[in-house]
Amino acid sequence: MTRPPASTYRLQIRRGFDLHQAAELAAYVRDLGADWLYLSPLLTAEPGSDHGYDVVDHAAVDADRGGDAGLAHASSTAHELGLGVLVDIVPNHVGVATPSISAWWWDVLTHGRGSEHADAFDIDWDAADGKLRVPVLGDEAEPALSLVDGQLRYYDQCFPLAPGTADDAAAPQVVHARQHYELVNWRRADAELNYRRFFAINTLAGLRVEVPEVFAATHRQIVRWIATGLADGLRIDHPDGLADPGRYLDELAAATGGSYVVVEKILEGDEQLPSHWPVAGTTGYDALASIDRVFVDAAGEGPLDALDAELRGGPVDWSVLIHDTKRAVADGILRSEVLRLERELGMPGSADAVAELLACFPVYRSYLPLGAEHLERAAELALHHRPDLAAPIAAVLVLLADPAHRAAVRFQQTSGMVMAKGVEDCAFYRYTRLGSLTEVGADPSEFAIDVAELHRRNGVRQARWPASMTTLTTHDTKRSEDTRARINVLSEIPDEWAEALRRLRTLAPLGDGPLEHLLWQSIVGAWPATADRLHAYAEKAAREAGTSTSWTAPSAEFEARLHALVERSVSDPAVVEVLAAIHGRITMPGRINGLGAKLVQITSPGVPDVYQGSELWETSLVDPDNRRPVDFAARRRLLLELDRVALPPIDDSGAAKLLVTSRSLRLRRDHPELFGLYRPLDVHGANARHAIAFDRGGAITIATRLPVGLARAGGWGATSFVLAGREWIDVLTGRHLRGGATAVAEVLVDYPVALLAPAEVIGR
Repeated sequence: MTRPPASTYRLQIRRGFDLHQAAELAAYVRDLGADWLYLSPLLTAEPGSDHGYDVVDHAAVDADRGGDAGLAHASSTAHELGLGVLVDIVPNHVGVATPSISAWWWDVLTHGRGSEHADAFDIDWDAADGKLRVPVLGDEAEPALSLVDGQLRYYDQCFPLAPGTADDAAAPQVVHARQHYELVNWRRADAELNYRRFFAINTLAGLRVEVPEVFAATHRQIVRWIATGLADGLRIDHPDGLADPGRYLDELAAATGGSYVVVEKILEGDEQLPSHWPVAGTTGYDALASIDRVFVDAAGEGPLDALDAELRGGPVDWSVLIHDTKRAVADGILRSEVLRLERELGMPGSADAVAELLACFPVYRSYLPLGAEHLERAAELALHHRPDLAAPIAAVLVLLADPAHRAAVRFQQTSGMVMAKGVEDCAFYRYTRLGSLTEVGADPSEFAIDVAELHRRNGVRQARWPASMTTLTTHDTKRSEDTRARINVLSEIPDEWAEALRRLRTLAPLGDGPLEHLLWQSIVGAWPATADRLHAYAEKAAREAGTSTSWTAPSAEFEARLHALVERSVSDPAVVEVLAAIHGRITMPGRINGLGAKLVQITSPGVPDVYQGSELWETSLVDPDNRRPVDFAARRRLLLELDRVALPPIDDSGAAKLLVTSRSLRLRRDHPELFGLYRPLDVHGANARHAIAFDRGGAITIATRLPVGLARAGGWGATSFVLAGREWIDVLTGRHLRGGATAVAEVLVDYPVALLAPAEVIGR
């Protein structure tokens, strides 16, 4: 396998920041200390796509992203500077929003089952009388179809005509009826769609990369990138959507010669990746969840639970909540997938049992025969919820446990869809006792962990997946790392927060307690933020929650109150006064959390990824807020200043975070010999629980946790740990320390974090 990166720096490549600009930034990334450039999807995508996950042509790099020349420029520049290149790829689906630019989809629409590309898509032709249902029509009684230039038009959308179907000058509706596709109302997609999508997005059609010809055609460019050295590694988007992820990864490894590969895989609890997968690990959400929780005060759980119960009129059980939201998804926006499973099973009337098993499935998916126990657990839970379904569940279970059965394959592809839509995109917006816990890859029912548990989890990663990614912010996080770091402080001051929240609810009433709790936490976490950013977030959060408004049936009256709340948060003096007070209370502790989380992430086992711009304070909210343009010029200037002048204060500039990020990244890159092991360091004294300390085999991390509680206790006092008997240097400050019993207060004089290295190794 290719040498793993020491670290990566993720860049969102798009029209406004293309590969040529990435090449210009490579020197800054090197100076920052990162080891590889990590690039978002590059293949030709839907015009105007800012994310690139809607690929329409696998033959070339997107011209808007710099084209093939741009990739060559970025790659050669990176390599000249000693940087590797990691590229995000999308094997599960393609974009079909504009059929005319998606050649395979256009051909399938034209020729139906007879298309040479029909096998590339996961289409159940028999479910719709041999037609492909395309859910694009509005609610009008008679769709506005027309025939223009040999195409069928619906407003500005164009569709092909099968040969000979419009030769007799028939009316558009008649010609439409002759096609291999049927344009249907968009609302029918939930229950009547007959092609697999990415989750519930109609414009992303699932690919069958298990078909050798499809794999070859969709990966020709990707394999070339690796073979010619344009890329050194790959990030695999959503492997859980594939029919057989393990087989796919084997084929990819064979085609690319064992390059560095990580998969976007969400693990539940102590779940591990299948050990036989030829990958280095995940993209790091598992690490994110653990790092967040060690900065949460367990003592805040009871008061915040009580506040949550007050807001919603009673306590909520996470397991019950997600069962219900997942079941609503299986019965709602993914009903078409459940009905297809019923057809694959050949058991009419089994949809209720299938939907219940999907709602009860405890992880994203199984990889049969691996994970059969999850199916058994789902059956146990399903029988608990629905004992009346005992017979159909038993009958269905026999086939779903057979790895070779088509229904078993499809169930495995579907369970992750139900989990993602029911949990990440719904329950995360309803379970709001502490918003920092409802993050991608996390279990919000786990409130906090202690330092010993962090050590245990880090030890497991070091032993099993030492080159797996770690992350704190991505293009998909609901709230960026420093937004969460601030929100975590609320766990230390739950009573103060409850009082502030009651005042805010009185000043700007909304009528949805749990959603208000989430909104005000997010506003405080991101504050100060522009009204436009907050309006966009509030509307998305409210519609995803689906309790008072929704995407498909928005409530104008509720959303008017929602936007009035946002306006008051930036313009009403009384509201701003409350926000300013609580913001002032959490800002410095939040910064201490942020510095600690960053240092722990970068120095823990795994390959740390730094998301673009997060080397300074990163207080973004959910996408597209977290994909906003980054002021790299300002970061360049600040890094140059840090390398020339005295230590910066912990202030609004974020320079202190840049110091921690750059010095820890540089140490990992330049002295990998200091990061080969993982050993917890014992901390002694009354306030030892406020310290996170570990030795990576020469590099020693010390970070502060629960800073409000530490201040209440009067500071570190006699808290201490023991350093080996040699001279040490804090690479953040340049301060020298002698070995032996060492007071934490002596080490953390300038900052709430320290990174120690042997003086003889780093040569200062």
